[in-house]
Amino acid sequence: MLKKRDDFEDILEERRNSSDLRYALKCYTPVLYKGLTPCKVSELKQMVLQSDQLGYVITQVSKEKGMTTDEVTGEAAAILEEMAQRLQLSTVRFFAFTLSKVFKTLFRSICVNEEGLQRLQQAIHNHPVVLLPSHRSYMDFLLMSYILYTYDLALPVIAAGMDFMGMKVVGEMLRMSGAFFIRRSFGGDKLYWAVFSEYVKIMLKNGYAPVEFFLEGTRSRTAKSLTPKLGLLNIVMDPFLKGEVFDISLVPVSISYERTLEEALYARELLGVPKPKESTSGLFKARKILSEDYGSIHVYFGQPVSVRSLAESRVNRSQFNLIPRHIPTRPSEEILSFVNDSAYRLVRAQEENMVLKPWVLLAFVLLQKQAAEDKQGTALDELTEQAVWLRDLSRHYGAFLHWPDHIPPSEVVSSSLSLHRGLVRISEGRVQLALEQVGGQQVPGETRSAITPEEELLNQAVVILSCVSYRNQALNIFIRPALLASAIHTAASNRKQEIYNGFSFLRNMFSNEFILCPGATVQDFEEACYLLVKTGALQINQQEVLITERGHRTLAFLTSVLDPFLQGYQVVCRFLCEEDCLTEKQFIPAVRKFIIKHLLTGRLRYIEVLSSDLQKNALAALIRLGAVQKIKGGEEQGTLKLNKVMLNSLEDTLGKK
Repeated sequence: MLKKRDDFEDILEERRNSSDLRYALKCYTPVLYKGLTPCKVSELKQMVLQSDQLGYVITQVSKEKGMTTDEVTGEAAAILEEMAQRLQLSTVRFFAFTLSKVFKTLFRSICVNEEGLQRLQQAIHNHPVVLLPSHRSYMDFLLMSYILYTYDLALPVIAAGMDFMGMKVVGEMLRMSGAFFIRRSFGGDKLYWAVFSEYVKIMLKNGYAPVEFFLEGTRSRTAKSLTPKLGLLNIVMDPFLKGEVFDISLVPVSISYERTLEEALYARELLGVPKPKESTSGLFKARKILSEDYGSIHVYFGQPVSVRSLAESRVNRSQFNLIPRHIPTRPSEEILSFVNDSAYRLVRAQEENMVLKPWVLLAFVLLQKQAAEDKQGTALDELTEQAVWLRDLSRHYGAFLHWPDHIPPSEVVSSSLSLHRGLVRISEGRVQLALEQVGGQQVPGETRSAITPEEELLNQAVVILSCVSYRNQALNIFIRPALLASAIHTAASNRKQEIYNGFSFLRNMFSNEFILCPGATVQDFEEACYLLVKTGALQINQQEVLITERGHRTLAFLTSVLDPFLQGYQVVCRFLCEEDCLTEKQFIPAVRKFIIKHLLTGRLRYIEVLSSDLQKNALAALIRLGAVQKIKGGEEQGTLKLNKVMLNSLEDTLGKK
């Protein structure tokens, strides 16, 4: 489980000791795919518009809409013009200079595994490359291009959402630094899909540049990995599946922030405050963050994954010989299953190389104390002892932990608390979450209007959800053992089969919440058993699972990891049992109101169940399990049809867990 990982180098160290201008204007000669000379942007567009596949779709659309092929070709050209990147080295140099100044102000260090970059350089030379970074911040794609420029690697072309185009000057500058803009959803727009997929495939096949996109599709507001989106992954695998390239290298990249720039913004979004629209003026208003300290960033470039090796013994590529390549076809069930499994494997690779900072462990302890309504806070030495215990446990479970062992643990803890001082309060040697000071500072001479209990609760929820986003970074380490611990906790006996059944139920229930690979229930159960036996918490034989004397503390911690999610899903079931007619659009505001009422009356322990992410995942799970049916089409479109018997049964089962 304890795999060897590369060492890190801080790329800001050199930036602090040499000229940023010289760095931005340096000789930049990246290694390219097979040593090819990249074509011009205009040539790339012509290749897309003249491709057989787009030509076939243009003919189809012109027949369907009763338009001439020239008119449809004009539409395709307009889509491509709106979408296409215009990578220019002068703009890249401007960003290199500006970001050097910004990064040195915001961050103590940006640490990169140089061995991973050497592997990437080799991959870029040998095969078309797809970069797949984790997505926790707007900073991610700027950071990726900055690092590749620093190490003289080919700059990527980056799939970005249309909302960035609204940023006028900044949007165009992003386009000139390699961003190409795509709609969030295409609906049934055949022409748009054809232009988009051909554009990406031609850039990839010709080795124009590495293609970069986020497998999760959007930023994770909770710092948990999101269920991967398969559209773009399908597109980039297509040239290999159709035999147009020998292989494609997929490179998972893990970006870990010690402190996230958007922490409070994300928390408010999860509580129903709309996301601010991307704008240039908004960017300038955000300049105040430059006075803050955001600690360090770790960026880990994982092992390149060969699509050829993934597909070996999984995909029969001869099926693609039966239809001309230029005719678009829907992927078969076999291909969809292969792409889905590959996506989960890649997200797991991202998770495994995420670097966890000490604050992540402190967040676990402080949130559990808060849920237990510990008004006194935790003594600093007790907090340190619990963090060290958790450090050792997480290392046994294979965590990639950045805990400086040459520094006394008390100093490591104090440094983490200082960096996150907006979320904690330290008084008389005791530490607790800063829930009582979130209403803001009173301006001298002004009378503050009385704050309602609901407003106070929502203010506290901002702090709690900010803290939860750090705790969530380590959930992939603990989730399998936590599912097992909860199954043991509620089983009526020590029988292994009964405990496995409970584990399987919980794993199925939470498969929208966590990255749990489809069809891997037995492997996950065995992994959880192995970890708990290895750390001396359990003894397991053919028939029974027994908790050891030293195992009680471990199992108590692990069951508490899952408790907020159990309570969240249970309260969603309870809410739906009391509803008669509800649409999907009404669900989040109505369930939030229901949860606030129950929190204020003390019937719920965990404020984090206010997270709209948890509520959406719970609804998705209930739809998948058949307890809720979403009506499609007709006058009742979007209405939720509720199976009250099944919802009651699930609520009871979750309540016992």
